Amino acid sequence: MSFDQMRLFFSLLALAANVAVIGYLIISVAARSSAGAADLRERIHDSLAGRELLFGFVVALVATLGSLYLSEIVHLIPCRLCWFQRIFMYPLVIVLGIAARRRDAEVIPTAATLTGMGGLISIYHYIIQHFPSLDSGACDPTAPCSAAYIWQWNFLSIPYMAGSSFALILTLLFALRTNLGRMSESEYVE
Repeated sequence: MSFDQMRLFFSLLALAANVAVIGYLIISVAARSSAGAADLRERIHDSLAGRELLFGFVVALVATLGSLYLSEIVHLIPCRLCWFQRIFMYPLVIVLGIAARRRDAEVIPTAATLTGMGGLISIYHYIIQHFPSLDSGACDPTAPCSAAYIWQWNFLSIPYMAGSSFALILTLLFALRTNLGRMSESEYVE
């Protein structure tokens, strides 16, 4: 696949993650006042039950492989903030992978912390791309944090993609926590 095809692929994955997160949020809010939305939310939770960690692992793995593709195949030089986002994404592959294999929901605080921190860095990085004057000068001039190596559809960049991945993983962790509240630990482990 060419770089343009891969860029489009990763961009579409980021948009799909956004649709899933926003859709989940809308349904969750609507479920407070609508029986139909509450029923839909329950069906979503039922369909995810026992697979939240596996899906989170897959999201983290795809994001990790995507970042490695961009730096090792395409030879884009990661900026300082990209490295920080990687520091929080890469361990999620291992943490969520092991937790999914063991069906260990006790990973939620650890995974949520990694995801939240990485997501905040992604947001800050995305803002710096729009407002380069906010950059404190901590980034390397040869790989500036304000540079947008990918700028798909005039809004989608690498930190946007990373942030979308972090948001989807966090949403899956929230769904797991909700499902655990709906069932006993022994039901989850089965």
